[in-house]
Formats: sequence, structure tokens, C-alpha cells
Amino acid sequence: MDRSITLTYTDLRGVIAPGELEERCRQAAPILSRAVAGDPQYAGFTGWRTVDESAGPDRVAFLQQQARRVRQDADAFVTIGIGGSNQSSRAAIKALRPQDGPAMLWSGNTISAREMADTLARLDSYKSVYINCIAKNFETLEPGIAFRVLRQYLERRYGEQEAAKRIFATGTPGSTLHQLCKDHGYTFLTFPERVGGRFSVLSDVGLFPMAVAGIDIAAVTDGMRMMRDRIFAQPAEENIALRYAAIRKLLLEKGYAMEMLAFFEPRLDFFAKWWVQTFAESEGKDDTALYPIVSSNSEDLHAVGQYVQQGRPILFETFLTVAERDASVRIPPEAKKDYFDYLTGKDFWDINNAARKGTFAAHSQRGIPCLEFTIPAIDAHTLGQLYYYFIFSCYLSCELLGVNPFDQPGVEAYKHQMFRLLGKY
Repeated sequence: MDRSITLTYTDLRGVIAPGELEERCRQAAPILSRAVAGDPQYAGFTGWRTVDESAGPDRVAFLQQQARRVRQDADAFVTIGIGGSNQSSRAAIKALRPQDGPAMLWSGNTISAREMADTLARLDSYKSVYINCIAKNFETLEPGIAFRVLRQYLERRYGEQEAAKRIFATGTPGSTLHQLCKDHGYTFLTFPERVGGRFSVLSDVGLFPMAVAGIDIAAVTDGMRMMRDRIFAQPAEENIALRYAAIRKLLLEKGYAMEMLAFFEPRLDFFAKWWVQTFAESEGKDDTALYPIVSSNSEDLHAVGQYVQQGRPILFETFLTVAERDASVRIPPEAKKDYFDYLTGKDFWDINNAARKGTFAAHSQRGIPCLEFTIPAIDAHTLGQLYYYFIFSCYLSCELLGVNPFDQPGVEAYKHQMFRLLGKY
């Protein structure tokens, strides 16, 4: 089977004129060249670019070894983190749904008392619990307080010495989190200094929880390298990452305010949340950028689908289409008259595919610009391709916008007000 991802663009209204996309890509060729070569101005933030710097074969083998130790004993594993520190691994685990290994739980991504109480109660039902706190600088409140509560939970339950064997932490070498691990004997994993949170899937941050869940992280990183090699080799006018970034910028210039990622496999719900964070946090600066939203279909067709079809034309749609059939459930015959006999013998896969095709046709005929990524399957290798693809495309898209892809100054605004109310200063 062809393992490559394809991108097509359908624009029945001609919003982007013939040749306009190709010209924009030609103009942006220097941006692509700098990104591929490694732009010196972003040298401190692009440790993910080669894949091998942060997720090379030796590092993957080490993470697999550590994950085997956990999998041999644990029946519950809690990933503590927020934003990029947990989004990427959760996306893969929810999409691939491994059938064996420990139950995978998430904490530190909310400050809800009810959620923490429910997590503690749920952990009581598991015999062997392990945790992993992910925090680059260990200053973010949500994972910090969750780690304290869950660390103390393990110590009460197993005693300090045994609890220490069950505690992992992923942070920057030399950080306060690193020191905490050294002081108390916790296993420390590396959050690379040259990799930011929303790009951290290409490191211990994203890969270790995946490995604990039973995902083949060697296949994930192979997919990343495949996409890296493709992007690095393609000229500007044909480059799949630059074309996506250029389409987005052109549509923004022509008045579109939102990009909606649409898909017909609910397993991609959390991948879509990762996509939203990657683009919103990277691009949303200087009063510019598209607002990324999601449509998980066919459910959301009965909600936002009405707006898309007849509301204000402020958005365009990006479809994620899965090519390979991975399940089969046929509609059985029924003696009772329920008025669905026209579907007897048809497969859910084919019905879902018809819904997708019908949605694409209806929305594009309404005049909505529609992009379509066709992916071979929902598997570890393909997810690796998608992670690298969207990260690199987001980098290029930010460059076209003229904003820094790697900072997030606006995130600090709520923290300042929150810390003031909590008496930190």
C-alpha cells in the first residue's frame, strides 16, 4: 500500500485564481529553504527539525526499554501535563486504541477539584500505578500541583521507596524538576531544551507515554522521517507543506477567518485537539491568523453543519480522509418494518464514506474552499507523518504571517492574573 499522504484543493468559486498558489509558493521559496536548512534565528527552538536530534534510534530504543519496565508491572499509568506536554501522546493513544497494557489516564490538564477527586478514586481500583510528570521548566501551575497530589498518593499507598520506582518526570536537564528527581530517586527523562511544548511529540515527551501504551514508537519516528525527507526534497511549487501554508495565507487575505478540520473517524478527536493547539498557539499573535476549529463527523454535521451550509461564509474546510478500510460491520436484514431496508447488506464503512463524500460535495458546491488530506490509514507510521507534516507546515505558515512560530506571550496573561489572586506576588 502507498504510505504517502496526498493533498488536494477544491475551489469551485475560484477564490484563489489560477496560478496564484504557484506564484505564492515561488515567492516563499526562500522561507522554505531557510526552514529546511535550519534558520539560525530559531536555532534554540528547532531541535525537532531533523527528528534524529530529539528522537533518534538510540533514544527510541531507550524509551522502549523504560516503557517495557512499566508495562511489565503497571495496570494504570498517569501522564501529568498540559498543552503540548500531553496533547500529542494522548492524540496517538486515543487514535490507535492499544488493546493491552496499562490503563492510560491524564492529569494536570485541569484545575477542577472534581476531576482530581475522580482521578484519585479511580486509581484506587488499580493494583499497580505509575505516573509521569511532564514539565519543561516546572513552573506551570496545573501539572505542578497535580504532581504533588499524585506523588503523595503513591507515597501513602506504597511507601516512599517503592513510590520512587513508580515515578517518572520529563523535564529540562538542570531544572528544578530534574533536581527533585535526583533528590528522591525518580526516573528522569529529557524534555529537550531546543524543543518547545507543542513540538515535543518528537521527543521523550510524546514518545514515552505512547510506548507505555503499547504503540510502536519506532514506526512513529519512521513516519516522521519519511515526511521530513519528502518536505526537504520537494521544490517550493510542489512542496506539500508549503502549498498548505500558502493556501491558508491566501484564504486569510481573501477574508476567511476560520479553518475547520473535518473528519469522519472519532478516533481523531484528540489529534484534532493537538492540531488546534499547534496552530492557535503558534499563529495567534499580532491580531492575525486563522482561528482553528474542528468538526467531528457525522455527529457535528447535525450541529455546526447547518452553519457551514447556510451561515456566514467565514470559514474554509480541511478534510482528513482515511483511505484504508480497517473495520467492517454490515447492516443485517430486518423483518420488522423500520424503513431502512435500502441499507440492508451495506457496510458501515461504506455508509460513512458516502456521508463524507456527500459532505464534501455539498460544502464545496456551496462555494466553500475545501482542502483534503488523504491518509493511508490510522496507524503509528501515518500519525508520525501527520505530526511532522503539521508541525513543519505550521512553522512555514507562521513565517508567511510574519509571526514568531515558537513563542506564546499571550498565554502568560491569564497566569499573571491567576497568580495575583492566589497570592504568589
